[in-house]
Amino acid sequence: MELYPAVDILGGKAVRLTQGDFERKTEYAADPVDAAHRWVEAGARWLHVVDLDGARSGEPVNFGALARIAGLGARVQYGGGLRRLGDAERALDAGAARIVIGTAAFRDEQLLEDLLEAHGEQIAVGMDARAGRVAVHGWQERLELTPEEAIAALVRKGVGTIVYTKVDRDGTMEGADIGVARELIGAAGGSRVIYSGGIGSLDDLRALADLELEGVIVGKALYEGRFTIEEAQAAV
Repeated sequence: MELYPAVDILGGKAVRLTQGDFERKTEYAADPVDAAHRWVEAGARWLHVVDLDGARSGEPVNFGALARIAGLGARVQYGGGLRRLGDAERALDAGAARIVIGTAAFRDEQLLEDLLEAHGEQIAVGMDARAGRVAVHGWQERLELTPEEAIAALVRKGVGTIVYTKVDRDGTMEGADIGVARELIGAAGGSRVIYSGGIGSLDDLRALADLELEGVIVGKALYEGRFTIEEAQAAV
């Protein structure tokens, strides 16, 4: 299982939100590249970078930060506001090794199909869940789809990597939802699942590592010093 330290960008700064609430943010670095550099220096092989400005507005604005972060040497998984083909391809050109399509994957089937055909394994779908339903548009709108239903539909469309976030727990460090993670892996069949939401301890990471997950995204627990990159990688 791969570790993905998170770098969330809002207003040009590295922040973490609590439960996807833009009014409940904590700033960790005035420059997100500094946060990314910290994780790379500590040995991170991947970074999970989210353009929160783009997720909320529907149009990415942090390609410059993406290019600088990609230049640090770790592979970058990047998402947030990628709802047009040109923006998605611009993110890849800026250095993202993989891009995460969220809202557009559920609103624009043709875009998802075109991206999968053109870029294959470089495309992942972000599936955020709040109160048992899929959340889109920067977590501001819920669809009448359960995560299991959404994953089954994505697998049928040929999506190879699914990034799942349990928004209810995100940024709380209250613990990973192991039961949900196990159910999602079952629903995903052969598709890869990356889990995010609530991780607060090395025990959370060890429990997730016992499942057949592709990776785990960790944010606040790293920023708050609950454990180090080295300890987390040993756990996973």
